[in-house]
Amino acid sequence: MESGAYGAAKAGGSFNLQRFLSQPQVVVRAVCTVFALIVFACIFGEGYSNIHTSQQRHCVFNHNEDACRYGGAIGVLAFLASAFFFVIDAYFPQISNATDRKYLVIGDLLFSALWTFLWFVGFCFLTNQWAATKSEDVLVGADSARAAITFSFFSIFSWGVLAFLAYRRYKAGVDDFIQDIQNYADPTPNPSTAYASYPTSVDSYQQPPFTQDAETTEGYQPPPVY
Repeated sequence: MESGAYGAAKAGGSFNLQRFLSQPQVVVRAVCTVFALIVFACIFGEGYSNIHTSQQRHCVFNHNEDACRYGGAIGVLAFLASAFFFVIDAYFPQISNATDRKYLVIGDLLFSALWTFLWFVGFCFLTNQWAATKSEDVLVGADSARAAITFSFFSIFSWGVLAFLAYRRYKAGVDDFIQDIQNYADPTPNPSTAYASYPTSVDSYQQPPFTQDAETTEGYQPPPVY
């Protein structure tokens, strides 16, 4: 992981395109974007077909409209979310507030984990409906249906990797915060050494300069009285 808060360099540097494109989350996010584009393009392009001479269009997945709606919806939302997080990844190093960085990484983690689950549900749903589809009802769109199922399966792992990378960035930020707390030194001086010790030795006492000499006092004789 890069130095700085939550897996990014400290704020203030200029944008480096090569460094941005070499980040693992950016590479995996680009893969997720392509997979999502393929899924909803296949469903919206050839996911609906006519039955013989009927003019009504039906979903190629066992005529289940919910299957086409679900696959198309998670594909479109995944594509839009990937584009949004691309912008966040590009702007992320310019964010100086560690709290804002934390919330963005948590949002990336939660969304990636949720979409990993939704892609898993979508793969199972589309596969089940495709297995129940009668071959005579599929005049066109068979290849597109298989492609949508295949790339839904691939999306499970790509979004799972995104969730893992977001968790690593979050954990790196938390570990850095804990390390900063442990390395923090209180600048307050030690009260026991703040003041010099009070001298307790009696040897340092000096006799006042005007003390009378005991011998002179004993030899004094008063003047005679006449």
